[in-house]
Order: sequence, then C-alpha cells, then structure tokens
Amino acid sequence: MGQLFVKICGITRPDQAEAIAALGVSALGFIAVPNTPRYLPPSAMAGWVGSLPVVRVGVFLDQEPHTIATWVEVTGLTAVQLHGQESPQDCHRLGELLPGIPRIKALRIRHLSDLEKSAAYVGCVETLLLDAYHPQRAGGTGQTLNWQELAHGSLPLPWLLAGGLNPDNIGLALSQVTPSGIDLSSGVESKPGDKDLGKVERLLQHIRSQGWAVAASLPHPKLSGSLLQ
Repeated sequence: MGQLFVKICGITRPDQAEAIAALGVSALGFIAVPNTPRYLPPSAMAGWVGSLPVVRVGVFLDQEPHTIATWVEVTGLTAVQLHGQESPQDCHRLGELLPGIPRIKALRIRHLSDLEKSAAYVGCVETLLLDAYHPQRAGGTGQTLNWQELAHGSLPLPWLLAGGLNPDNIGLALSQVTPSGIDLSSGVESKPGDKDLGKVERLLQHIRSQGWAVAASLPHPKLSGSLLQ
C-alpha cells in the first residue's frame, strides 16, 4: 500500500510520549492552545519534547507567527500545525520565520466544496489536514468526516485524515480514502490527554495488517495534484 504518516496528537505526559514513540509512530502532537483540555505551556514542553525520536508537531490556533516561532525555538518542536483561520499570508510569514520547519494547515470540512479553499495554501504549507467541522470546537471532537464523499474530491498537496479515527474504524476509513497520513487524539485515549497505549498498539497493528508501512517523516508536496482515491 505504501507509506502512511501516523501522528498521535494531544500528548501531555513524558512517559506516554516515550512509550508511543517506541511503538513506531511517525509523530507526536502537542497542543499549544491555552484553555483547551490537552494544553501544554512551553515551560512544560521544554525539558523533554525536544529529545523524542519522532517528528514533534506543535498545534496552534490563530496565534501570531512570531509567537509560534518563539515556541518552536524554546521547545524543540520540528513541525507546526495551524488549526485555526490562519491565512495563506500567515503561513507564508511563518515559513520565513522558521525555515526548514514543515507547516501543516488544518481545514475543517463540512461539505465537499470546502476542499476548494486548499488551493490558496499551495506554496504556503507543505501538508494539509482534513478535520470534521464542529461549530464550537476546532478539533478533538471525535466526529468523523464523510469518507465516501471525500473519495470524490481532490487536493493539491499531501494530506492527513483526522476526525474521529480509532483502531476500530481505521480499516474502513483507509478502504475509502487514501491519505498521506492519519492524525488521532481522542480515538486512542482513556480520557482527554491520557493516551491508551493498547489502543495505539492496536491501531498500528491494523495499519500494518493492511500493508501500510509507517512513514518516518512528513510527505513532501508533489508538483501535480493528488487525488483522494
């Protein structure tokens, strides 16, 4: 099947981070959004995040590019995920401030037509992330996307599938769409911020049993567009 980027997001504990990295995931995600259930301030990340042997993604929400750049420098993050209403200009500016740090732009998808906004981010980010739309919450809702509908769309950049994924539905999701990677948080938790290592292990077993290899790095953009299916 090829390689699949596997990101486990909303990590809050060093012991769980080390254990999940050892299971063989591609990346761990750390929430840099105050007043959210899985938030970690930079002081809490600085002592240990930078030593983890995987891609280390900071998740931000409508924060100033300079603030994000400072956070990355202090904590040892190796990629940033922008989960709010960040404009292509914001993403471009962030690239100037953080050369060599990949940018992931999350798009909240309610209808297939929402994919059209992805074109504006070509050249401004390296990867897209598709998450389920929720009127009040920007992520971590446990709601799934309409995978059958997504299979009829197209995107101009590599993309990660998010939104309500768990070990029990990942096989069905990957049978209907073919993302460059997947992003899970609540689907591998016992409660917000407390990861269930057994669920992560089961997730990886399902992925590998379908013939996927876990990618070591974020996918690189291609010059041509990529179909979802």
